[in-house]
Amino acid sequence: MTTINLTELNDQLSTTSYLQGYSPSCIDVKTFQQLPSDIPENFHHLIRWKNHINQLNISSSEFELFTPDANSTPNMADSLTPAEKKNLISRNLQEILGEDKIDEILKTRNLKIYWGTATTGKPHIAYFVAMCKIGDFLKAGCEVTILLADLHAYLDNMKAPWDLLTLRTEYYKEILTAMLKSINVPIEKLKFVKGTDFQLGRDYTLDSYRLATLVTEHDAKKAGAEVVKQVDHPLISGLIYPGLQALDEEHLKVDAQFGGVDQRKIFTYAEKYLPALGYAKRAHLMNPMVPGLTGTKMSSSEADSKIDLLDTPSLVKKKLKKAFCEPGNITNNGLLSFIKFVAYPIFNEFSVLRKEEFGGNKTYTDYEELEKEFASEGLHPGDLKNSVAEVINKLLAPVIDAFNQPRLLKLSAEAYPVAKAVKSKGGKKGQQQQQPAAAAAEGPLASKLDIRIGKIIKAEKHPDADSLYLETIDFGEEQPRTVVSGLAGLVPLDHLQERMVVCLCNLKPQKMRGIQSCAMLLCGSSKTDDSKVVEPLSPPEGSVVGDRVFVEGFESCKPDERLNPKKKIWEKAQVDLLVNKDGEATWTNKTLMTSKGKVTSPSLRNVAIS
Repeated sequence: MTTINLTELNDQLSTTSYLQGYSPSCIDVKTFQQLPSDIPENFHHLIRWKNHINQLNISSSEFELFTPDANSTPNMADSLTPAEKKNLISRNLQEILGEDKIDEILKTRNLKIYWGTATTGKPHIAYFVAMCKIGDFLKAGCEVTILLADLHAYLDNMKAPWDLLTLRTEYYKEILTAMLKSINVPIEKLKFVKGTDFQLGRDYTLDSYRLATLVTEHDAKKAGAEVVKQVDHPLISGLIYPGLQALDEEHLKVDAQFGGVDQRKIFTYAEKYLPALGYAKRAHLMNPMVPGLTGTKMSSSEADSKIDLLDTPSLVKKKLKKAFCEPGNITNNGLLSFIKFVAYPIFNEFSVLRKEEFGGNKTYTDYEELEKEFASEGLHPGDLKNSVAEVINKLLAPVIDAFNQPRLLKLSAEAYPVAKAVKSKGGKKGQQQQQPAAAAAEGPLASKLDIRIGKIIKAEKHPDADSLYLETIDFGEEQPRTVVSGLAGLVPLDHLQERMVVCLCNLKPQKMRGIQSCAMLLCGSSKTDDSKVVEPLSPPEGSVVGDRVFVEGFESCKPDERLNPKKKIWEKAQVDLLVNKDGEATWTNKTLMTSKGKVTSPSLRNVAIS
């Protein structure tokens, strides 16, 4: 019998669930059989793996299923029943459409599934949720196609410029492959397909025209409501988008499409219109949407809501410190969702790391126990953040290592060019200004304003000024900000308590009657010779603290870190800030909005914003 090095084995299992691949193999079984009966307590990764393999309860006769032929690769799916495959396929999904179709197919063969991703912004850690499910599909024997949807990326409001599509598609393929390898997903039955390789062909184009004769504008707009950027006067490209996604199911020859629950309207659109073209209706598998660090949907265009796959360990920890993680709040908690949908499927456990004086380290083998303890405030948000940072950095290390080579570093830089510093025209020697990268257009003046959603924790009268209020506002940062406003006598104090508000956050702090104000509360304001009416702007429904407000059509533009008082940016932009006839906050007739919807004024119309 071969002697097993327990230290090496424990180290190997610290980053993976199994010894080879994303599922148990003959190597796991054989190694398990050779383990000594007593394993030192400090080898907790090895103990976790041993207990898990033991729980599989594989009898001696079934060990042969794990013994590979000399000329074949072990495949766990071959030993699974249709019911066991179905359990893997459906694990952690929020919803399945066409479940009976899946059951019928699994009786005779493995399922063919595709997952599409538009090659727009850089993939972030939320993509691990999809990668884990793809791992489940492959483990269940499914044939999986990843569609690199470059044409969709262009059609969705040109989020990816045409000249960068090829580079970004290659970047997506490389980084998704690195992600799958980092969680030990076997990719033998996985293939990548680029959208423009088949979507520009004759048959696909004719089907697009056939579909156009059947679909109404209402249905097309409704289908893309949760995915395609919504504007008052949509481009035809955004209306075409859902139809192409439906046709992909037929032209990729799959049984089912996998995606987030935000794709549901496109999925039902496909179920309605593919049969109308004479094609079979497919099944649809939907993942839940994982909240970002701010408690909202994780988005490539919202820098504060996500962690990039190439972020350094220190940057990961810095971002997590700012993450929304209210004590006891398990709703829209991005950290808990990451643990549930990524950490547990990969590692089968989650370890909380903390000092002995605060309870010491603790390993949870059951997610429900972890969630229950956090809900009862037995687990501190700071400890949760530190522990999640350890897991994320462990997952990202292989991805970062894979990209630490000249070819991929060059690809990353070319696919996502950053702004370059150039000399300012007419400026002093050495002065520089930012020139936009090829991927982003110059933002309007108002895009320099850092406008965010906040929540007033406390509002009180200014101790030294009867016309001023003193508000303590939470913006999702480490500490709330103090804001001084001239609302006394205009807005009742009790109307401000616990209120969600819209504030300008990058003005230079200034003292107002002895107290430094670190933001400006934005209000609609109507003034006549006899009176003045003021009311704070209202965030969209469902807003959370820290949500960023942007000018419609310019959500990718980043605001200045601090407005330069000498340039009078706020003063110039404020002239064109108005509440329109529909009660919507606007700048030069473009709506101010967040990812949740439009900023509004409760009752004032056609007034200035100040």
